[in-house]
Amino acid sequence: MKRKNGLILTDILKGIIIGGGAILPGVSGGVLCVLFGIYRPMMELFAHPIKALKKNMKLFIPVIVGWAVGFFLFAKVLDVVFSRCELYATCLFVGLIGGTVPGLYRQAGKNGRTKGDVVVMAGAFILLFAMLLTVRFGGIKGQITPGTFWYVFSGVLWGLSIVVPGMTSSSILLSLGLYQPLTAGISAFDMAVLIPWGLGMVMTALVLGRLINHLFLTNYSGASHAVVGIVLASTLAIIPIQYGGVLQFVICVLCCAAGIACAYLMDKFEITGDNR
Repeated sequence: MKRKNGLILTDILKGIIIGGGAILPGVSGGVLCVLFGIYRPMMELFAHPIKALKKNMKLFIPVIVGWAVGFFLFAKVLDVVFSRCELYATCLFVGLIGGTVPGLYRQAGKNGRTKGDVVVMAGAFILLFAMLLTVRFGGIKGQITPGTFWYVFSGVLWGLSIVVPGMTSSSILLSLGLYQPLTAGISAFDMAVLIPWGLGMVMTALVLGRLINHLFLTNYSGASHAVVGIVLASTLAIIPIQYGGVLQFVICVLCCAAGIACAYLMDKFEITGDNR
């Protein structure tokens, strides 16, 4: 019995880490699921819900409980952070997200790298970067008013970050100006935010989970390189370009460096976890 209770507590702890990672910019919930051995059962759940629930019910319940605790706890923390120091928080997350790119690139080429993979990566980068720059400097960002449609859209992006290991939706949401209102709504348990966001996330995971899993199984290298291009483009697009003086700029650089250092440590932890 003690061993069973220990396993349950371990699964709850895994869920807390995955839930917290899911909302932290630069941390991929999908990667954490892979790290903790939950990714395959999760993909089975999306592909065959009833069968997977019967098979892994004892795993899913504590993990889901832990995920909810970690997710909503970190949402509250991030809401406070962004409300008090948005510029510094953004720079920290630029470093945190950008710092994952070398590890993602290395992982994408673990089975070899072809010219076609590089073209796919460059194409994904150019397409998304052009779109995000248009949003940022074309006046579109100022026209985005958080509401039901955009919260569903945010849920769709979050769903993709769950089923695609390495992808993080947070940087795209930051570039659109949706990240802060979304985390504020989640931390406040605002149903006008939670319901459309949750529907978008669940529907994306259920509809695309099986397809994306098949894509990674059949063309891992191409799909992984596309993720690298997406992460790199969404990171560069959120770099602040206006500062209130030299001191503020220096602090922002230090925040970015701290984010890169955290990403490096996480990368080391992930490697250790894979090798055990």
